[in-house]
Amino acid sequence: MNPRLTLVGSVLGAVIVALDGTVLTVAQPALRRDLDAAFGQIQWTSTGYLIAVASLLVFAGRLGDRYGHHRVFGIGMLGFGAASAGIALAPDIGWVIGLRVVQGVFGALLQPATLGMLRAAFPADRLRTPIAVRTAAIGVAAAAGPVLGGALVAGPGWRVVFLLNVVPAVVFGVLALTVRPPRAVSPARLDIPGALLLAVCLACLVHALVAQPGWGWSAAIGTVTGAAFVRHERRSASPLLPPTGAPPARANSRVGDIGSPAVGSALGMLVAASAALSGSLFVGTFLLQGPLGLDPFHSALVSLPLAALMVIAAPSCAVLLRRAGARRTTTAAMVVLALGILVLSRASAVPALCVGFALVGAGFGTVMVAATHVVVRQAAVESAGVAGGLQQTAMNVGPVLGVAAATALMGAGGDPELPLTVLAALALTGAVPGRALPGRTDPTIDDHGQSKDRTPVPARP
Repeated sequence: MNPRLTLVGSVLGAVIVALDGTVLTVAQPALRRDLDAAFGQIQWTSTGYLIAVASLLVFAGRLGDRYGHHRVFGIGMLGFGAASAGIALAPDIGWVIGLRVVQGVFGALLQPATLGMLRAAFPADRLRTPIAVRTAAIGVAAAAGPVLGGALVAGPGWRVVFLLNVVPAVVFGVLALTVRPPRAVSPARLDIPGALLLAVCLACLVHALVAQPGWGWSAAIGTVTGAAFVRHERRSASPLLPPTGAPPARANSRVGDIGSPAVGSALGMLVAASAALSGSLFVGTFLLQGPLGLDPFHSALVSLPLAALMVIAAPSCAVLLRRAGARRTTTAAMVVLALGILVLSRASAVPALCVGFALVGAGFGTVMVAATHVVVRQAAVESAGVAGGLQQTAMNVGPVLGVAAATALMGAGGDPELPLTVLAALALTGAVPGRALPGRTDPTIDDHGQSKDRTPVPARP
């Protein structure tokens, strides 16, 4: 698969997942009425998916490193599309919940692969633009999802919503499995015990954050398994997460950059930014439709500047990374994100709300591109899947954390000012790790031609 086709596949995979999540939110009320489901059951259509995908992302990324990202991507796309078709035909809510969990498993396969394929297809110094294109496409999907989902639910019905991604998933899944580049085989063995410990830890973390019954036990089990995972990784000869500074003789290639302070800081910024964004959107919905008295349609129109600025920020960030470096770019973007949330917390008119949403979109879009670029670029090609899995884990855990915090802070009164102020402070705190990110003058990372799951890119004239 050539670099351009790889980019198209990567973008489409990311868009399918983003679109699926946004349209599901719109479809849930109609799904509940049609299947005569309880509210708790409807909540599990989202929770089951989140637990499945978050717990498997890193291991799925390692599978891509070992067996080839295109192969794992193809299997993930086909499974995701098949599960979507099954949901559209589901006879009751139990089938919907079960198939959403299956969908989460295949979503975990394809999400890290979308970034792993980019790292394998493009040299490290040319990753800015592909990642920016991918982020802009996610922004478009986030903006179009509620509108498209609302139109479909009001027209043909909620079942059609799940048929949206079936055809593109099948087409690109088959293409990825048919047009196979030479398989990349990572020298590291699969760390099954480590993968199981991390899966249980993350699954329990997500379960506890969404405040399901028994969250206390989930938190306790997650803490224990998390500690066991760290202990196991330190003793394992082939850890799931490559250690910092692993010598070439141990891994037969440049690995270990994935454990560098820059990658850890970038992941922390992604968690903070996505938590601040999702929590703010959750609170903003109640603000727009509560004290301000807007209906859902007008609320969506007021929040459109967020998606628009996110789309614009993505390509602009590629330029900023080249001229200012990741350190300055991400730090400034987190400040812009915090400023936008503060504007929302004090806004009482539509123009001020539009300005706040625009600032939030610009800040988040920039952070997402810049921090993702650091995570993927710093990783050796042989660990690109794990890097993609970590990035996607951060982007899945962050929103759950943000919504949980917003829900707790809103309380019975539903006052939006306190949670938005706290979320703005979280965004500012997330700017601190930016000091560990590379500056403009940092040397370009070279993979020394070690990639085997990659189509050569012609040199620039």
